[in-house]
Amino acid sequence: MLIMPGRQPSSATAPPKGLGMQLGKSQKTNQFLESLKAEGELIVEDVQPRAGQSRVVAPAATDPVTLTAEEKLNVTLKRDGGISSFDVQGTLSLQILNQEDAHIQVQIETGGNPGILFKTHPNMSKELFSNENILGLKDPNRPFPTGPAGDAAGVGLLKWRMQGADESMVPLTINCWPSVSGNETYVSIEYEASSMFDLRNVVISVPLPALREAPNVNQVDGEWRFDSRNSVLEWSIVLIDDSNRSGSMEFVVPPADSSAFFPISVRFLATSLYSDLKVVNIIPLKGGGAPPKFSQRTNLITENYEVV
Repeated sequence: MLIMPGRQPSSATAPPKGLGMQLGKSQKTNQFLESLKAEGELIVEDVQPRAGQSRVVAPAATDPVTLTAEEKLNVTLKRDGGISSFDVQGTLSLQILNQEDAHIQVQIETGGNPGILFKTHPNMSKELFSNENILGLKDPNRPFPTGPAGDAAGVGLLKWRMQGADESMVPLTINCWPSVSGNETYVSIEYEASSMFDLRNVVISVPLPALREAPNVNQVDGEWRFDSRNSVLEWSIVLIDDSNRSGSMEFVVPPADSSAFFPISVRFLATSLYSDLKVVNIIPLKGGGAPPKFSQRTNLITENYEVV
């Protein structure tokens, strides 16, 4: 947290709105995260990449086979409503630890969204994927590459993409209303989240005019911090689910043109995907034994998500 020299940390951090409320929210969030950990979900906490981007730090693979499906969101929303661009790019990657497990095929299911275009890696059998939703090498006698536990990137099997201009597909919209009153500018911001996804580690970064002091935050659903070096107000919500699909914040700064508060950058994480891709089976091609144990991870992240 960046604080102006000589200023107490409390001046740039949101004060608790009430001890009971803070504890209740914290307990709920912790319970949610712990339940996901118990179910084997990939949990990413305390993520602070640069504005607009989410960073997933995947733990080292421990199962013989690990499959990671990741979708990256590139979204540009208009400040007066509507959408300028919407693009989802997804990848499915495979990591195999041991050579003896490398002769396999991967059977998947998808949500059947006609707007999503899938492309297999050039070394994969297109016919096998088209006819049976199975990802396998063109030469079934050839093993997949294997790698150490530290090689989190894995081998790419499948890519997909979805584009559109349907605002209902946007997981989070932001409404920002700056208004000048006398020698002050009041800025009201609202978020609205779709019920499609539960969002974690949400950070809404609002640029501010150059300020000598932190803005006066009158009300906030969540937490806030003032980055004085970059003159940015960061509004953070640990978890957005059915209990808080909408929220707001209001702050006051000296007089400023409305364009000073744009573009607003957003970042968040989710474990659901637009493709709804799932790995349903690992098929061993040699030995006739049981398939190796596998785990699957799903990540939806923001690559560039802005309100302009």
